[in-house]
Amino acid sequence: MILRAESPADRAVIREITEAAFAATPHGSGTEGAIIDALRETGTLTVSLVAETDGQIVGHIAFSPVSVAGQDVGWFGLGPISVRPERQGQGLGGALVREGLARLRALGARGCVVLGDPGYYRRFGFEQDPALRFADAPPEYFMRLVFSGTPPTGEVTYQPVFHDA
Repeated sequence: MILRAESPADRAVIREITEAAFAATPHGSGTEGAIIDALRETGTLTVSLVAETDGQIVGHIAFSPVSVAGQDVGWFGLGPISVRPERQGQGLGGALVREGLARLRALGARGCVVLGDPGYYRRFGFEQDPALRFADAPPEYFMRLVFSGTPPTGEVTYQPVFHDA
C-alpha cells in the first residue's frame, strides 16, 4: 500500500470512493464528496491523502482547519475519511488516519478533532473532552487529540463548506 498526497488526477475517484463509502452508512449525509470538492476549491483542504494498492486508489482522508470559540487556534478537523466498501476492515482507514495525523504534526498543528465512533478513534489517541463541543453532536462522539499546548475550550466550528454542501 502507498499513502500519498492527492493529485489533480485523483479527484474524480476520490469523490466516487467517498460517495460509495458513505452511501451505506446511517450517519452519511450524501454531501461528503461535495464537501471535499468545496474544501479543495476554497483552499482549506490542508491535508488530503489517498491510499493506493496495485495502482488503484482505495481510500481517502481529508483534514481542514477548525476554529474554537471563534478563534483560529491551530487545530484541524479529520474528515471525511472513506475506504472503498469492499476494502473496509483491512486496515486502510487506520493507515490513512495515522499518516494524516503525522503530516498534521509536521505542519505544526496543535491538535485535531473528529466526529465519529469512539471505539474506532480512541486507538489513535482521540478522547472526549467536555470542554470542547460541536453543535448538537452527542458528546461521546466528538473527540480531540492534543499535539501540543493546552487544549482549547469552547464550541468547535468546521469550515463553512461543511454546512453549505
